[in-house]
Amino acid sequence: MAQIAATAIQQLAPAQLELGMDDSSPSTGQGAGHSALGFELGWDHAHHGLTPPVEHLFSTSPLRQGWQAGQATFGRRTLKAHRHTQLWLQLRTHAWARGRSFETTLLTPNYLQQLDTEHCPITRVALSQDRQNPNAYSIDRVRNDAGYAAGNLAVMSQQANAVKAGHGWAAASEIARSVEQGPFRQIGGLGAAPWQRIAVLCSFVTELPHEEAATIPLHVLPPNRLRLFNPIQALQALVTRQLATPGWSARLARLEALLPSDALRADFNRFVLALAPRVLQAQQLIKMHEIRWALEDAWGHELVQKRWAKFALQLTAAQAEALVQRAAAKRLSPVHVQQHGQQLATEGWALERGGYRAAA
Repeated sequence: MAQIAATAIQQLAPAQLELGMDDSSPSTGQGAGHSALGFELGWDHAHHGLTPPVEHLFSTSPLRQGWQAGQATFGRRTLKAHRHTQLWLQLRTHAWARGRSFETTLLTPNYLQQLDTEHCPITRVALSQDRQNPNAYSIDRVRNDAGYAAGNLAVMSQQANAVKAGHGWAAASEIARSVEQGPFRQIGGLGAAPWQRIAVLCSFVTELPHEEAATIPLHVLPPNRLRLFNPIQALQALVTRQLATPGWSARLARLEALLPSDALRADFNRFVLALAPRVLQAQQLIKMHEIRWALEDAWGHELVQKRWAKFALQLTAAQAEALVQRAAAKRLSPVHVQQHGQQLATEGWALERGGYRAAA
């Protein structure tokens, strides 16, 4: 089955360049591969006129050796370092020190810029510029058994990143249910709603049975450039995003016309009639994050979830994927949609090694 990657159009300015949390310990490996990558990192720091972190400047550090060699080569002829270049080098250094895999072909400073957002998608707080603040900007590997790679990263607050840790779809869902049912109102400082968003975020990069993915409420919209492994969730996000921009009624009518049967069209229409009234207020909102939250909150209504499940379960994964592709081809999607084959979808994720770098 092919994989779907949805790419949002919107790009916002970053709030802070902060390392992502990582539950692994620093790597103590001193193999040839580790040293070569460290030397390359130091060289790239020098090429951009930047000083590596002080903890890597001890005399035998391959990163320091690469930095000094680069300084001797480039002198003052350095490249201009933008903040996303700094973040790129910080993340690479963070991954290198802990033995994590870092894919460098697609994961570039320009790619990191496209992940930016002003508010945490989990806690919905404004991201801070203070590194000591729990709301500081951080980059999370959504799937913890994968490395730093395109399609597996999302921006969130340090608090949300630390609490999420290694939890995946199943574990986060169970925690959300536990908090919702009590007696504890919070776990890790987060209530039921943030835990639901963590669970849904993790579900996007977890290949699930179609019948399970079709019943997951869209408590959080997919962050920019995140790859969606379940076609029915790609369709769900595409339909939901329609209501964020004027002309949604005409676009949804054209999307409805693509459905293969009268029964499906009727159930799709019933779903839209349940969803639309709950997000019409989004038409009067100006700020993009408020519109996004209104769309997400609409999925907290039982009728919306019930009617979506009835419609979605009549489709197969292949039919859902075809609908997304046809909608994109007819320019009915408010975001850019890019399809990846099964192997390409996780290329560079290092899933076979749990997200760690290959041994030399």
